Amino acid sequence: MKRRQALAIVLVAAVVPRFVVLLSERGAILQELVEKSDRFAQTLVSSGTFGFLPGRPSGYTQPLYAWFLAALYQVFERHWLVVGLAHIAIAALTAVIVLEIGRRAASLRVGVVGATIATLHPFLVWHDMHLNREILDGLLLAIVALLALVVAERKGALLALALGAAAGFAILGNARLALLPLVLAAFVALPLERSRRSLLLGAGVIAGAAVVVAPWIGRNEVSVGCPVLTTDTRALWKANNENTREILDRGGWIDDVPEPRGGPPWPELAADLTLASKPTEVDECAQQRYYRELVFDFWRENPDEKGRLAAQAVQMLWSPTFSVDSDDAGRGRLAELGRDVVEPVFMIAVYLLAIMGAVLAPRRYVALVVLLVGYNTLAAMAFAGTVRYRAPFDFLLAILAATALVRGWDWLRERRLRPATRT
Repeated sequence: MKRRQALAIVLVAAVVPRFVVLLSERGAILQELVEKSDRFAQTLVSSGTFGFLPGRPSGYTQPLYAWFLAALYQVFERHWLVVGLAHIAIAALTAVIVLEIGRRAASLRVGVVGATIATLHPFLVWHDMHLNREILDGLLLAIVALLALVVAERKGALLALALGAAAGFAILGNARLALLPLVLAAFVALPLERSRRSLLLGAGVIAGAAVVVAPWIGRNEVSVGCPVLTTDTRALWKANNENTREILDRGGWIDDVPEPRGGPPWPELAADLTLASKPTEVDECAQQRYYRELVFDFWRENPDEKGRLAAQAVQMLWSPTFSVDSDDAGRGRLAELGRDVVEPVFMIAVYLLAIMGAVLAPRRYVALVVLLVGYNTLAAMAFAGTVRYRAPFDFLLAILAATALVRGWDWLRERRLRPATRT
């Protein structure tokens, strides 16, 4: 198979099913499951303020996806076709990068099979066609994985900086990745053991990430009042309190957790009240510290409950079925069939094949997979776990699964050819 043919296969697999979903869901893309990034983007385009309200800057988000949407709205308009086609383009680019990861890690055949499996992930095919910041997570994680393999192979300092920069952008899209540069630094440095080159590569990764993230933290210090990655520690508190586990056990999500008595208004609520003719001021930094302290108090005073929450998060993260009732609940029988039957069968097959592929794949790639999915699992233990937090990492398992499939197919072909050779 030639690279051009492989590229065509992967692009068709990425584009066609998503375009079908786009046409089917065109009325819901900008209406249902809309997150606050869309609100930030609209405010930025209309007023020049990055926040919920004009003239009131906010750091209550992870900014990358909001910037992405704002660019679309500024250049084109806020329309389902604009967002849908942009998401399809990102999904296609992600699939092409996964193809290259598989080719570099194993072979072109592994790359095309792995990229096809990854891009046909039933959950992602549907989720990608709605407003969601995970679509950028998937792209940036694929770039990070590819650059990590290249840096580990070529040992280039500039490549290490590029890897760090990619990780920095990933952090701006997902605050749970804040410590990812440390993991990547270890990956590119440890194969060299103890040497100046090893330290240089590791430092390059961390420096590259810092260069990208520091301006955003500085902006928050100047415009909001505190040098933080996000002022939304309320989300961390919702995942870490005495009510969380029971709510998650019955299929709810952390958004269903009741608010603490006497707690301060958070920025989004304050904006809603202001728009409802009830002007409400909020000190973002004070509420950030308030919820942060509640989290630390919970961890310190309830270690057993936190342990049970961590175990629950791992189960929810890696479950092949939907563990949250509200997670992209589909509309209609076809969507329900995909969510309740196709997705679990797909993921069980990927898990089993990935386990076999881990024995057959190159050790360097397996080590990268273990580090990245291990990091994501630890992040879930600190926060919460659900399919949409795992799905952007699933391409790593898809390449392992592809390794098992390609090797299995080669083994079957050899067995078929042996009798013919003997005769």
